[in-house]
Amino acid sequence: MFVRSATASTAAAAVLGAGALLLPVPRTLASDHASERQGSPIVVAHRGASGYAPENTLAAVDAADALGADWVENDVQRTRDGVLVVLHDTDLKRTTNVEEVFPDRAPWAVKDFTAAEVSRLDAGSWFGPRFAGARVPTLTRFLHRLERNDQKLLLEIKSPQTYPGIERDILRVLRKEGWLDRSHVRDRLVVQSFGVDSVRTVRALRPDVTTGFLGTPAVADLPSYAVFADQINPSYATISADYVAAVQRLKGAHGKPLRVNTWTVNDAKKAATARSYGVDGIISNFPDVVRAATG
Repeated sequence: MFVRSATASTAAAAVLGAGALLLPVPRTLASDHASERQGSPIVVAHRGASGYAPENTLAAVDAADALGADWVENDVQRTRDGVLVVLHDTDLKRTTNVEEVFPDRAPWAVKDFTAAEVSRLDAGSWFGPRFAGARVPTLTRFLHRLERNDQKLLLEIKSPQTYPGIERDILRVLRKEGWLDRSHVRDRLVVQSFGVDSVRTVRALRPDVTTGFLGTPAVADLPSYAVFADQINPSYATISADYVAAVQRLKGAHGKPLRVNTWTVNDAKKAATARSYGVDGIISNFPDVVRAATG
């Protein structure tokens, strides 16, 4: 188990305040070892540590790092001119000031704006004044920050039906930035989506990459998902100990037992219950709270 250094402790105080709770975090999500399942689940910072900083921003990545969270989850979409950006909603209304900057562009869909236009938006003020001026990062900038922090990535392909061919675009950027080399693919990268065809496409294009399906397939259907996925990543509200065990009894696309990473768990009671179910990972806006409850 990995323990953050004093430098990380200092960073946490700077990002989150002096009362921040620092806890050890396991370092493997893409790999599978029997010993892991006997211990604490991996904790993944959902959209970064989005309980403490505006989601999917570099500030949220740094907040996750300050809390000792090695794994960060994000959402990737594509602008009108083909640039990959990190944003959850398929429109820009909730987490930016797009209505103020571009009042005549409703419904403000990400796909209708160029990367230059998106870069003008304030993606932090909605969360709090201290984050005013935060920007929507490109996937490239996001990867650079993860690399700087020595973090790992659970990447969600958001709304793939809206962005035909986005799987190739994502893999192209990952390759350009060095994230498809052996060490990243083995230990630092998982690509997931709610879209079955999207996960299948990633598997076909890069069979070495660890893939996850977001959702809760029926137990009877799980063998068909195991053909192209290494993980089944369901909502916490949809799982039980029996369901988790049913998933883990099967071997996934790389011949290892399927893993279960559940979302989005933000309080100690649910985190403890998820651990009792035997999940491999827990995705949370508050990774420190989950670690305290499960570690």
